[in-house]
Amino acid sequence: MGHVNHSVASDFILVGLFSHSGSHQLLFFLVAAMFLMGLLGNTVLLFLIHVDYRLHTPMYFLLSQLSLFDIGFPLVTIPKMASDFLQGESFISFEGCAAQIFFLMLMGVAEGILLTLMSYDRYVAVCHPLQYPLLMRRQVCLLMVGSSWLAGMLNASIQTSITLHFAYCASRIVDHFFCEVPALLKLSCADTSACELALSTSGVLILVLPLSLFATSYGYVLGAILRMRSEEARNKAFTTCSSHITVVGLFYGAAVFMYMVPGAYHNPHQDNVLSLFYSLVTPTLNPLIYSLRNREVRMALVKVLSSAGLRFNIVKMSLLPKDVINSVQF
Repeated sequence: MGHVNHSVASDFILVGLFSHSGSHQLLFFLVAAMFLMGLLGNTVLLFLIHVDYRLHTPMYFLLSQLSLFDIGFPLVTIPKMASDFLQGESFISFEGCAAQIFFLMLMGVAEGILLTLMSYDRYVAVCHPLQYPLLMRRQVCLLMVGSSWLAGMLNASIQTSITLHFAYCASRIVDHFFCEVPALLKLSCADTSACELALSTSGVLILVLPLSLFATSYGYVLGAILRMRSEEARNKAFTTCSSHITVVGLFYGAAVFMYMVPGAYHNPHQDNVLSLFYSLVTPTLNPLIYSLRNREVRMALVKVLSSAGLRFNIVKMSLLPKDVINSVQF
């Protein structure tokens, strides 16, 4: 019990992302630029979905939730990492470490489930278009989003409480740039083999089961697309679905290795790169993938920019003298 109390009272030391690289400042500016780009991209996508009535559909409602996760995910880790780099210190309290683990697990699991449910949305849209308004009505969409958040909260509560229950009486140095379950378990002076096994088992359930449902949905979708007679409809369906498939591949690729491969096959540098990929790179790329490959989003962006430009011209004209305004030929 004394060890537990000591561990609660102590801080952890985060090694940081830049300690494994020689070009500290260059890497820092690249990470900062990517963070700001992702924050801006997801915020713009959320704004477009909110203001354009053509995007008030179940697919874009689910996509707006994905953007929320992609905003929250980097906010949990990158500002803390940037602050540590600029201040030259890398301490994190026990409570701060617990908060990072909780929110990362919450949003990670919730996003994975949401991506799977989005594949069901595409399945209904392509395979049962006439029943789409009924099968994807507002209550169903809210249930999907609520289930994602609830599953994330439940998993985060369990994983966080189990991980922080162990006594950390050995080294306090976390060889990672944020608190993550696999990195923390390596520091415990207790036997964590059962916990690591449970983590891998839960990883199978949390990752493999959704991926199986995703593959099943898109198996039917692919069959339906190949049977379409209209080339235009086939191209539109394929473009929309390929965007989602790309996002799922980016998200699950790193997560599968991180939480399903046993800890003996991990090394700190590799874990840092993979964690940076799914916590920063993927959230940054997601809005670009959906905006560049989606005609409706591009049209909404053009509409907003055109409207903003028109308002700017009107304001600029209102500041001119009346005789100048009257002389302008429209």
